[in-house]
Amino acid sequence: MVIAGLAAPLPASPVSYYTQRLDDPRAVYVAGPSGGDDTSMLQQAINQLQETKGLGIVFVGPGRYRINDTLYIWPSCRVVGWGAERPVIVLPANTPGFQDPSREKVMFFFAGGRPGFGRGAGHARNPVAAGTPVPDASPGTFYSALSNIDIEVEEGNPGAVAVRARYAQHCFLAHMDLRLGPALAGIHEGGNVVEDVRFFGGRYGIWTSKPSPGWQFTVIDSAFEGQREAAILEREAGLTLIRPHFLRVPTAVALEPDKADELWIKDARLEEVSGPAFLFGVESNPRNEINMEGSTCRDVPVFAVLRDSGRRFSGPGKAYVVKTFSHGLHYSDIGALPRIETSLDATPAATLPPPVASDLPELPARDTWVNVRDLGAKGDGVTDDTDLIRKAIEAHRTLYLPCGFYVVRDALTLRPDSVMIGLHPGATQIILRDNTPGYQGVGPPKALLEAPKGGSNIVVGLGLYTSGANPRAVAALWKAGAGSMMNDVRFLGGHGTPKPDGSRENPYNNNHTADPDPNRRWDSQYPSLWVTEGGGGTFLDIWTPSTFAQAGMLVSDTETGGRVYEMSSEHHVRHEVQVRNSAHWCFYALQTEAERGESGLDLPLDIDSSRDITIANLHIYRVISMFQPFPWAVNVSNSRDIRFRNVHCYSNSKVSYDSAVFDQTHNVHLRQREFAWLNLSGKPPERRPVTRSPVLAQGAKVEKLAGGFYNISGGAAASKGDFYFVDAHPQTIYHWDPASRQISTLSNVPPEPVNIAVDKAGNLVVVSYAGKVAVYSLRPERNSVPIEPDIVAARAGKTFFLPVSDWRLNRESLSRPAAHFVSPDGTTILPAGTDFLNGATSWGVKSSPQIRSFGLVSAVPGQTVYVTDEAELTTWAAALNPDGSLRDFHLFAEQGGEGVAVDSRGNVFIAAGQIQIYGPSGKLIDSIEIPERPLQLVFGGADGRTLFVPARTSLYSVRMRYRGR
Repeated sequence: MVIAGLAAPLPASPVSYYTQRLDDPRAVYVAGPSGGDDTSMLQQAINQLQETKGLGIVFVGPGRYRINDTLYIWPSCRVVGWGAERPVIVLPANTPGFQDPSREKVMFFFAGGRPGFGRGAGHARNPVAAGTPVPDASPGTFYSALSNIDIEVEEGNPGAVAVRARYAQHCFLAHMDLRLGPALAGIHEGGNVVEDVRFFGGRYGIWTSKPSPGWQFTVIDSAFEGQREAAILEREAGLTLIRPHFLRVPTAVALEPDKADELWIKDARLEEVSGPAFLFGVESNPRNEINMEGSTCRDVPVFAVLRDSGRRFSGPGKAYVVKTFSHGLHYSDIGALPRIETSLDATPAATLPPPVASDLPELPARDTWVNVRDLGAKGDGVTDDTDLIRKAIEAHRTLYLPCGFYVVRDALTLRPDSVMIGLHPGATQIILRDNTPGYQGVGPPKALLEAPKGGSNIVVGLGLYTSGANPRAVAALWKAGAGSMMNDVRFLGGHGTPKPDGSRENPYNNNHTADPDPNRRWDSQYPSLWVTEGGGGTFLDIWTPSTFAQAGMLVSDTETGGRVYEMSSEHHVRHEVQVRNSAHWCFYALQTEAERGESGLDLPLDIDSSRDITIANLHIYRVISMFQPFPWAVNVSNSRDIRFRNVHCYSNSKVSYDSAVFDQTHNVHLRQREFAWLNLSGKPPERRPVTRSPVLAQGAKVEKLAGGFYNISGGAAASKGDFYFVDAHPQTIYHWDPASRQISTLSNVPPEPVNIAVDKAGNLVVVSYAGKVAVYSLRPERNSVPIEPDIVAARAGKTFFLPVSDWRLNRESLSRPAAHFVSPDGTTILPAGTDFLNGATSWGVKSSPQIRSFGLVSAVPGQTVYVTDEAELTTWAAALNPDGSLRDFHLFAEQGGEGVAVDSRGNVFIAAGQIQIYGPSGKLIDSIEIPERPLQLVFGGADGRTLFVPARTSLYSVRMRYRGR
């Protein structure tokens, strides 16, 4: 392509993805437009599917459909267009309700439920009450989609939004043109996957925030032209852009002011971008993770602008190629000191290289698809369809499986060129029943579906279910080559598994420790998806959460290139994803989740004996109810050239992974959970120089006082120097006596201690998890005595104990306490908000600050109190009022963790992987390494110069130069 001249606009005529009508007896069909308003007709078709089948497909025939109101797509319903030309949904000019630019109205609304109906036909689980507003899609909205249908917004509709889509796994928009004209946005709030969608006009193409599950949002092979303000405006979306094309826009991607994201862009093409192509701020916080590779630019004078500092990164010419752009916390290698960096590696180009070709192979011509039902397959959940499907594979290259539950008793082995297509992985399942002969006992893996070595196989839109009592089963044994593809495939079992009756499978017994059927054992099968023996290819929109499999995906013994886009691997007992003896793989937008019942000891990502692996936009999560600590999220051994870009390791529980990455070969932990860049070369880490500490006492070393605990924190120091702390899981309060240097048990009976304060008389004030609200006092020689809430009042000369962590969630309670809990001697006060008094919960877990915090920090009115935020990596300072409320919050440091302490010189100690020490001005002055992740920091001891450090399984201490404040 010659640089001179203007770029051609995007092609005006879209190519229909499904050119012919696909027969499916379970589907609902709309033959064509009525000639008038089609809103009611289209909604009735979607309603009919939901009422009769609970999940499945509405097929919409060709034509231009006019609507005047919102269309609701109910959970697990997919709306798919067909025809030589795509169907078009038109919002006519000046449609009432869409004319106010300050009040958006949505054309397609993906719902989290239908009022008056439960989940699935005839199923009453999680019903939405009739008459209530239609709820937004949610983390439990699976399988919904809109595909091969264009949307057109005519003039006079500036409040229009084409799609709202805050859904979760296996939901997507695909093969669409959104001609937005005056509209507000093409998508406002999106999630999961957008594939092959083009956005024309509109104020924004995409305007989105964090998807409802908190997972990444992947946009692949899509284009943006002519937006008025920005092609994409976003925050915290985990935005992953693969081969995007931006044409004639003021900005390609802008992050909202004061908001961060994990933004990964691969092989972008930017043409005629008048303003900065990329605009973002939050420059000093590790939560902002920005990485791009392989961008080509023409007439893009400014590639990026950093909003806070005003730094500009200009292109080196009229046309240029960006090898990398990176911003965020960088580690040059394991063990290296991190630093915030921003870099642009760009070179001018005489001509732009051609666009990078898609790695999503085209499907065979639609008139070559053979419907397995026409061949006699039943798909009724009862009939054995093994022989029929095997014969169909032998006789035909491309098989189409309409919605149904296809039972098989043996492996389905594909031809090297076989293509298998379904359009709904929840409603189109290939099922291996429990206790199938041939899959029992001890022996090598036996596949449900096998792709042969070197094949060009394509598998789309299917669910693969090996059930729970087939120990030799592997759902997909994939040996196909680099040009193969698996797209929109669900490995069934566990959460969100649809049953033939329209309900969902229950994954738990009554206490979440096993499957309801004791014969279906967790962790009893081979990996669900096993790529091996030279296998490779592209894997897009994969959900693999079967608790019965030892891993969601295993890549082993291959140097064939592989790409994984937007995979959700969750809820396993041992591993989520494993890479062994392999090379040349990329994992983009890999998400893992550890559930409380099954995943307490689950390792999300294990890389062994491998090289040339890229992991970008990795999200690693543990649910809020998790209580089992685990040492690391990623284990790497005997490997080299492993590249991490944008790692987001987090939990709203108190047991996020202690380290993000563990280099097992060199026994090095990387405890920082949020970072933009890490290259693991495979070489041993360089030794750091030893410098004199400005805060440690002369000759001081970290000392382990005691160990063998489950997960300790919540401690407080008494006026005589004794230290008390809590091990919440065994409901035990311990006492460290500095005189005897002994640990003793103060209490090991309920009610469920969490956090402790100590008054001047030595009474312990204990915050309990038990009941609606529980605070009690305790002395070694007495039983516990409840403390009732008192009024909020100014209490001069008293010591207040405040939650020190989770500042972002706790600010309201810290600013406006609703009650005081007063210690027996009247010297110590615990302020608490209405959330604590009401026993507030989140996802069934009590979540008020007094319970969520890793500890309570003491202060007197007039002092500065420091509170930290583990998730947002910030520590804030505020002034303490006489009534125990905080005011005048201001950012102290772009570092956050679990605990904070302050010495008499005003130095601030933050427990954030290690102990990070900041001077009074907020500048980092030192760090102290602790053998385990520190959770709390408390000054104590007879002279106040001992820093006690509860750290998971052990209690540590270190002598300081100055006493605590």
